[in-house]
Parts: sequence; C-alpha cells; structure tokens
Amino acid sequence: MDGFRFFPQALDPDAQAALTAEVLTLVEAAPFFNPVTPGGKPFSVRMTNLGPLGWVSDRSGYRYQPTHPVTGRPWPAIPAVLLSLWRELGGCETPPDACLVNLYRDGAKMGLHQDRDEADFAFPVVSVSLGDPAVFRIGPAGGGPTTSLRLNSGDVCVLSGPARLARHGVDRVLAGGSRLIPGGGRLNLTLRRARTA
Repeated sequence: MDGFRFFPQALDPDAQAALTAEVLTLVEAAPFFNPVTPGGKPFSVRMTNLGPLGWVSDRSGYRYQPTHPVTGRPWPAIPAVLLSLWRELGGCETPPDACLVNLYRDGAKMGLHQDRDEADFAFPVVSVSLGDPAVFRIGPAGGGPTTSLRLNSGDVCVLSGPARLARHGVDRVLAGGSRLIPGGGRLNLTLRRARTA
C-alpha cells in the first residue's frame, strides 16, 4: 500500500530490552488503565501514554488530553530513542506530541480502525512493536480487501501519505513468542502528532 512502510527489526534485541525497561519505568508514574468506548464497551487492551498529550477513550468520546484520566498527573516524557525513530523512519522533523502505549495480554486485540483524532493528517503515524508477535491487518481508507502481516518485536511500521488513514488493527497476539515483557504479552508504542505544528 502506497505510504505504508515496514521496517523489520528496526530495533535490535539490546535496543528492544533497553526501550522496554525505560517504558515500563516511565509508566509507573502513569499506570495502565482500562478504557471503554463511547458506547461503554471495554477495550481488551490496557493503555497509557507518554508525551505532552495522551489519547484517551471513555463515555465522553475519543480525545487527546494533557493528563492521566485516573491520576490527573501529566504524562511522562517520550523516550529519546522513539523521537529518533520518528525522525529517521517517519521522516518528520516536527516532533510527536503523543505516544500511545497499548499493552496486549490474555487474548487482547484491536479491531479495524482509523487514526482520525489528530489535527493534521500530514504528519505520519509511527508504530513500534515490542514483545510477543502480532497479526496486524491493514486495508485502504475507503474500504476494500485487507492484508495481514506478522509484526515481531523490534519491528516498526509507518503510516503516511495515502496510508495515513488506512484501516488497521491487530487480529491476535501470538502468546509465548517472546520473553521481553515481564508476565508476557505485547507492547505497542504509537507515535503521533495530535496538534498542528
């Protein structure tokens, strides 16, 4: 798909371990929470955020906000290695202002959706996989056939240009494929620019 770029093993095992440790330390100050859709349906993933803004979902809707919905405190800073990936692989000098951190455990998945809550779709979406492999599915923004792709720990995907509003999701996580995440599972780190430049 034009605008979708896949970088397998963009992070080597040592870099994966270092980033995982850093993220898990940071989220101690912004613990994972259990979001619900505006209709009240619970997500199967748990989530938190890093950066000036964080994406949240509850009965009031989908939005970005500067504070954790449970603690009321600002989100921790985005790690430098993620900012580098944004510049180098995302090809964008304007930094991201949000990093959604999704934790997949116990059969969690993510239905097909579009990232549409940002002010300017000219900025890319950069997604980093850590931990257990996942079956990722992507298709055109306007509908039509989808393609499945296995995402392994250390892989990075970029959605930009025509693929910026592609429908995408995670059909399933292949449990036990990695020992990186304590207790098992998968972390997905999604970098976005929510505000205009």
